[in-house]
Amino acid sequence: MTTGVVLMTYGAPRDPSDVPAYLTRVRGGRVPSAELATEMTRRYRIIGGSRLVAITETQAAALQRELGEGYLVRAAMRFSEPTIERVVHELALRVDQLVGIVLSPQWSELLMGGYRRALEDAVAGTSPTISWRLAPAWYDEPRLHSLLGAAIAEAVEGLDSPAILLTAHSLPRRVYDAEPEYVGQLRATAEAVAAAAGLSEWSFAYQSAGHTQEEWLRPDLVELFPAIAADGYRSVLVVPLQFLADHLEVLYDLDVAARVQAEANGLRYHRIAMPNDRPDLACALAAVVARTITKGTVATTP
Repeated sequence: MTTGVVLMTYGAPRDPSDVPAYLTRVRGGRVPSAELATEMTRRYRIIGGSRLVAITETQAAALQRELGEGYLVRAAMRFSEPTIERVVHELALRVDQLVGIVLSPQWSELLMGGYRRALEDAVAGTSPTISWRLAPAWYDEPRLHSLLGAAIAEAVEGLDSPAILLTAHSLPRRVYDAEPEYVGQLRATAEAVAAAAGLSEWSFAYQSAGHTQEEWLRPDLVELFPAIAADGYRSVLVVPLQFLADHLEVLYDLDVAARVQAEANGLRYHRIAMPNDRPDLACALAAVVARTITKGTVATTP
């Protein structure tokens, strides 16, 4: 039996001219204001464009090598090419079953249910008799904890006792009210990664809150900088817990915007290297594939 593995993530605009169309897709067909499109184009220009698609394809190739014969692994994007629909269509001609993995270890149906629906619709439109499984939350995967723990150890080496902030993407209060277990997953990830890194002191904070009128979860990491500086720290190390690749929320929200705020408070800014194409990420993802095939619920589209 041959298993197709679909590694799914958000996607990215092809180039600056594609930003308005990309944002329209992200916003469910709602065209962004000129101000929003201009601001997001500016951010992508500052980071030199997004390499998320290329990085995810490299991750897929690494997982392919890790899994070996009997598997076909492909990267698929929710809001850009190569789309989930296109990848499922290509794989369905060559495999007996499909496994979908969202490249975020935690799961929120409100935030990520679109991946499940996209996979289901793609199967229904291409090969409705093929069985498929979607990996559930995998924040408890020990290899993930070891991977991020090692990244912390590597980043700390040579630094003079930085304050360590483990961050997660903020979310609207309404999402927390509906799915408090999602924040529980985030905090459990932080605890496990801190233990894997042997940290005795660290803090948890949010990042990348949306610019909307509704309430978002706090504290934002930049709100902690004044107290960190007042406690005598001279540098800060940021550890994103949800992201497995360099993309806008890392390269701009952290490395540009948060860095400015850190330096304004007299703190030197540092960040762990993202997993990207590290071999130990492929090992973690291979474990997720194995347990999804063994324990995951088989779904077929009627």
